[in-house]
Amino acid sequence: MLKALAEPIRLQLIEVLGNGERCVCELTSELGMAQSKLSFHLRVLKEAGLLNAREEGRWVYYSLKPEALQELRTWLGDLASRCTVPASPCC
Repeated sequence: MLKALAEPIRLQLIEVLGNGERCVCELTSELGMAQSKLSFHLRVLKEAGLLNAREEGRWVYYSLKPEALQELRTWLGDLASRCTVPASPCC
């Protein structure tokens, strides 16, 4: 998931989808991106388990997977709670 999120364009997509489900046609105009480039980044995010895709007619609608975001949040929270543990004294 983190590898998929490492690309600034994909982070931008996540931010936009944080406001709710969007159609590919909306995303292309909102982000000013060619559909082929957008589709590549959406596929990466979907394969990483971060997005849902719903087909309606000839359009595909994308939304964030809340459970994937919760998984990241839990992992980061656990990491944050352990990162302040001081080192054991050296011999």
